[in-house]
Amino acid sequence: MIVKNNHVNRITKLQLILKLCTINREIVDSNHNKKKMRECISIQVGQAGVQIGNACWELYCLEHNIKPDGTLQDGNTNSDDSLNTFYNETRHGKHVPRAIYVDLEPSVVGMYICQNEVRTGKYKDLFHPEQLITGNEDAANNFARGHYTVGRAIADDVLDQIRRVADTCNGLQGFLVFHSLGGGTGSGFTSRLMERLYLEYGRKSKLQFAVYPSPKTSTAVVEPYNAILATHATMDHADCTFLVDNEALFDICKRNLDIARPSYINLNRLIGQVVSSITSSLRFDGVLNVDMNEFQTNLVPYPRIHFPLVNYAPIKSAEKAYHEAMSVAEITNACFEPTNQMVKCDPRDGKYMACCMMYRGDVVPQRRQRRHCKNKDKTKIQFVDWCPTGFKVGINFQKPTTVPGGDLGQTQRAVCMLSNTTAIADAWSRLGHKFDLMYAKRAFVHWYVGEGMEEGEFSEARENVAALEKDYRSQDGV
Repeated sequence: MIVKNNHVNRITKLQLILKLCTINREIVDSNHNKKKMRECISIQVGQAGVQIGNACWELYCLEHNIKPDGTLQDGNTNSDDSLNTFYNETRHGKHVPRAIYVDLEPSVVGMYICQNEVRTGKYKDLFHPEQLITGNEDAANNFARGHYTVGRAIADDVLDQIRRVADTCNGLQGFLVFHSLGGGTGSGFTSRLMERLYLEYGRKSKLQFAVYPSPKTSTAVVEPYNAILATHATMDHADCTFLVDNEALFDICKRNLDIARPSYINLNRLIGQVVSSITSSLRFDGVLNVDMNEFQTNLVPYPRIHFPLVNYAPIKSAEKAYHEAMSVAEITNACFEPTNQMVKCDPRDGKYMACCMMYRGDVVPQRRQRRHCKNKDKTKIQFVDWCPTGFKVGINFQKPTTVPGGDLGQTQRAVCMLSNTTAIADAWSRLGHKFDLMYAKRAFVHWYVGEGMEEGEFSEARENVAALEKDYRSQDGV
């Protein structure tokens, strides 16, 4: 009888051990899944940021088969974690974007395609109403109003909403901030917000997508002031800033897409494709995935030199895309052409410090490696002496998605190139020259001083950007 009880006890102990092992395995698997979660919070600031954000979320919904009301398309099930990067799923099966819309005037937030507003338009049920934050008066193209006076009034509300969204994340990867450098809200309020994000989320990646002032076209006289002041204020708080300018995007639309008079919708959809390519490895499967931390590691050799140029290929209309093969070699070579750059500067006048090539769709790694070796052998592509490798590559299986009825043709593969090159010093030099012409006469300075800003900040900001230009030029021995 005693033996029988011992036998029963041994069986019970064995079952208990097996059960504990099963529980431990489930905990490990659960923790492993949590580690894989890499959520991003998008923050759209000012008119430019809001409109770019609208184009991005339109594309995200198409890529993830999400309806305008936040529910999944018929027959589609959320079988993977790709949606969790940008969307938070509710108990009712609705997917709410992790997006904060901010503007200091109420009329711009939510302006959507076809001049509809998010609150009343096609995507009115997609966004959380509390995450659309507006003030009562705009910044009037004045950095000081966006940073010191009007912007200060809503800064705490914006931070509260960001905290609430961040609390729903299991593994917050970082922040994507969309804004312009030339506007009052985009420059002034963004710099205040970046400072607060740096203090509260210092270890999280903070990537900026900034509309840089164009060389020949302008929407405001004081763009050079706002851009220099914003660059100075965010220099130590942003990890990486991707620059685009409207003039370069206009030229790309005219030349590659045959659009005689491009609208902001056309430009913003191009930027949306770039943002989608940069974040695709966080959402979809691939053989060489790149997360947000790797951008900083591979693109930013020194903390201050964090302004990569953006190239995207292929940019073809639907008619041209149907008749062209667009092989890996062709789209790779297209990225190194100055005409496909989204900032007006010539990379042939400088040297590359790093290139991050992110391929999407039908791409074979062996072909990609041979193509990069050929590119490095070409004399027109020069790297600095202290960077012998140069290329960082990501390959994602998800092919690019296009907006139905849009101008961009559907392709089986695409590549987005982020390159840190010394040629960007020309753009900073051009902007600094415009700043000097106005500040030498102290033109418009009284509007900034009247909002509580000290005149000495102009000189301090100009010296900082001049030092940035010198930092870039010193890398290639110029």
